[in-house]
Amino acid sequence: MKKVTRDKVPAGQKAAFGAGHFVLNLLPGVLGVYLQVFILTAFGMDPVWAGLLGGLPRIFDALTDPIMGFISDNTKSKYGRRRPYIFTGAIISGVLFILMWQLDENASQTFNFWYVMILQILFLVGNTMFATPLVGLGYEMTSDYNERTRLMSLANSMGQIAWMIVPWLYVVIPDVNTFDNPAQGVRTMAVIVGCVCMAFGILPAIFCRGIDAANMENRQVINFRTLAANMKELVRGIKQVSKNKPFMKLCGATFLVFNGFQLVAAFSVFIIVFYMNKGSWEAAGTWPAWFNTINAILTAFLVIPIISRMATKFGKRNAFLISTFLSIVGYGLKWWGFDIELNDAFNQTSFGQSLNHGVASIFDALNPYLDKVGMSWFSIDASNGIPWLIFLPIPLFAFGMGGLFTLMMSMTADVCDLDELENGMPRKEGTFGAIYWWMVKLGQALAIILSGVILKFVGFDQNISEQALETMTRLRIADIVVPAVTAALAMVVMWRYSLNESRAEEIKAELIERRGEL
Repeated sequence: MKKVTRDKVPAGQKAAFGAGHFVLNLLPGVLGVYLQVFILTAFGMDPVWAGLLGGLPRIFDALTDPIMGFISDNTKSKYGRRRPYIFTGAIISGVLFILMWQLDENASQTFNFWYVMILQILFLVGNTMFATPLVGLGYEMTSDYNERTRLMSLANSMGQIAWMIVPWLYVVIPDVNTFDNPAQGVRTMAVIVGCVCMAFGILPAIFCRGIDAANMENRQVINFRTLAANMKELVRGIKQVSKNKPFMKLCGATFLVFNGFQLVAAFSVFIIVFYMNKGSWEAAGTWPAWFNTINAILTAFLVIPIISRMATKFGKRNAFLISTFLSIVGYGLKWWGFDIELNDAFNQTSFGQSLNHGVASIFDALNPYLDKVGMSWFSIDASNGIPWLIFLPIPLFAFGMGGLFTLMMSMTADVCDLDELENGMPRKEGTFGAIYWWMVKLGQALAIILSGVILKFVGFDQNISEQALETMTRLRIADIVVPAVTAALAMVVMWRYSLNESRAEEIKAELIERRGEL
């Protein structure tokens, strides 16, 4: 019997894995901002061409995920199955992201289109090389049922830091006191983001440790001569994964919760600008950025730790059901949180006035220093009152996305054990991770398309600043109903999820005996 200890993950390894998740969120987050906004406003790209830049590479990206998962599952290396790809992928992703956005605003639209298209496809290859093995590595870093949740909890919290940063790109890049023009801002921020992602992205490859695969049986030989056989094994592995009922439930619930959230993700910004501030971006100021930043902060430091404790006490399935229900309540509260009259009434109270005065005093003291370091964009204008109530629903609806990836990734690790029990070696963490995140990407792509359909349906006109009251009322209803309904459907999908802690421990014991481990 060989002694194997894979229960507790050292704090340093958890932090390094979390650093990888920070990169995992930051790169696609910044890429989305660039493709959806600044490729249009800074470089004058036609909206249709910009849409093609955002959509077509995703088709290629979806094909490479399962291939990369298969390759990392079957790799034989003294550095492990995942770590060489994570290290290389982080470097390639960072370099190509920098190069991709060194665009010249005076170049022709055709040149800029093909330049970004080609480099984005290459970037996505590097990003897949980094992301897919990273996710697979997380699934195998511990065999303990609850430690998996703690690991994913910390990783998801650190990943949320990216979403505290990304919204400020909308404010920083156009700021005339920071950059000469938005195009310069895009180029400069691309360099900063690329370097940060390389620095943090290599940390999991250096410090994290996965399962000992030295004696893992039945792995395929990966080279050009075995390409045909490898493709057959890839297809066979995908079929095995698709027959795993607990895993398919995880994918279905993820698709519903994530897609519902992404469908309306931009609606809060539209409501703040076009409903609460009559279509004036200047009057809205930094509140759209603050709304998303506060959401990420509360998710990282309040919601995710609570969910982790809930999972330990009540089980992962029950924690998911509770957190998803709380998110539905939070979505409902947005009706009152974004109400103009209620926000005005709150600001007229003595408590509201005290809060406004306190925030105004803080930023009056900070503003001279912010101006000196080129961060004037960070200031808050509290002279017209602060829309405090828009932050009221956040602690509740944040349970939806906070619980989703924390719990689902932990449960996917349990599913990988079940697959080994049923189908033997090699373990397929990379394949499971690839298919799971393919579902996430599919949901994101559909959300980009369908969110535009919803805007069209409610009568939103992007060419006018003051939208009709009926239009904004319908948009506010959609902002609540769409994610609430999809979250409720996800609860139905997960209601009979059967892979609980006792069953997971039984599977773990059987695998230890089969492997000859102590």
